[in-house]
Amino acid sequence: MRLSRESRYAIEALTALAGHAPGEVVEARQIAEEASLPPAFLHKILRQLAVAGIVTSRRGAGYALARGPHAITVSQVLDAIEGEAALETRCIFWREDCSNEAPCELHFRWRELRPVIQRTLDDTTIADVRTANEPFLAVPERG
Repeated sequence: MRLSRESRYAIEALTALAGHAPGEVVEARQIAEEASLPPAFLHKILRQLAVAGIVTSRRGAGYALARGPHAITVSQVLDAIEGEAALETRCIFWREDCSNEAPCELHFRWRELRPVIQRTLDDTTIADVRTANEPFLAVPERG
């Protein structure tokens, strides 16, 4: 499964925000720096996450998680960035014409795997991602 760069950046930005105190407002520039993301591109992603209710936005101040990182699932983030049901409708090879009537080489196997992957994404939170990656994160935990 191949997701967009935007989805990766969204998860990385949320993981960085999860390292801050609950409700702490962080400037987009700082989030970009902490997550090593391009600032201009990150603004667009943060706006999408704000529209989806995943982050809150304070004009001129920055962004904060709208709820705790344990309550934000990877599935919710992907829905906000990729669109709902992107996993269900996207071909594993990104073919536009892939369907039951005109399947790609892996269509029927991919159709079986989608529900398993969806459950995993539904069960994985930003807190889980942060915990799994803590040995690799440069951002210190703030209390």
